[in-house]
Amino acid sequence: MSKFFAKPLIAATALATVMSATLASVAQAQTLPPVNPAALSGSIKTGGSSTVYPLSNRIAELFKRDGFAGDLTVDSIGSGAGIARFCRGEYDVANSSRAMTQAEINTCRANGIEPIQFKVGIDALTIVVNPKNTWVRNLNRSQLALIFSGQAKTWKDVNRNWPDLPIKLYSPGTDSGTYDYFVEEVFNRLPAAQRRAIIPRVPGVQLSEDDNVLVAGVASDLSAIGYFGFAYYEENRNKLKAVNYEGVAPNAATVASGRYKFARPLFIISSAKILKAKPQVAGFVNYYLANVDKVIRSVGYFPEPAADLAKTRQQFLDAIK
Repeated sequence: MSKFFAKPLIAATALATVMSATLASVAQAQTLPPVNPAALSGSIKTGGSSTVYPLSNRIAELFKRDGFAGDLTVDSIGSGAGIARFCRGEYDVANSSRAMTQAEINTCRANGIEPIQFKVGIDALTIVVNPKNTWVRNLNRSQLALIFSGQAKTWKDVNRNWPDLPIKLYSPGTDSGTYDYFVEEVFNRLPAAQRRAIIPRVPGVQLSEDDNVLVAGVASDLSAIGYFGFAYYEENRNKLKAVNYEGVAPNAATVASGRYKFARPLFIISSAKILKAKPQVAGFVNYYLANVDKVIRSVGYFPEPAADLAKTRQQFLDAIK
């Protein structure tokens, strides 16, 4: 049994009852009731963001290790695709590296699903180049716009002191929340529809919902540049070089201070209806929110401030009333 989880443990049939009974005392401290994964059964279907995947997968591994014997899937298909499946009732929990759009919320509501977005941590979207790239140490917004719009075809087009080598772009696909967050920051002066269409039109760009494909591409190409969640950079530090953005490096200190402009919240999404109807899903989300701050750094992301995590836990407590 994991050292993270307290006793006594909750039986599946008593989960909602115990949660409700303890709600008044728990709400003050935002401490969630303990959960016994071994006492829960049934299936739990989750999926979405490739950025959130390492975190959700780690939580799922612990949940299974602590006894859950049911079917628990964690798919990595991109935030947009995961949210779409959630709104169609195909997922119990969606993973997203961005907040839902109003259109997505409306789609869920039209299908009788009122989504709840639980913030589970913070990512530092990280710009990377090949480690043998000796010329790029920092990029600003204007330079990234030149590069990822395809206007700069060589590194010399970005800075006349840089080599006349063709730039090869690696980017998450358009279903990715990382893609959405990147283009909103870099092409923020353009209308949403226009900025989302820019990168796919660049000749030769490699788009993939699998961040490991992007890692491999940048690691094998001297002229390459890409971006993805900090966890994938951390896991591949020996193959990649992180680039400062607007003079600031991605790390725990700059994320906490707010200086790193590519820091962004990570979410899991469910609904009160699902949590009340499926004790195994309520148990999994409870387990996730109770322990995410203990494991998040080990997978390469950063914990929410304590006050924000308390609010997230309170969201869950309110949802299962």
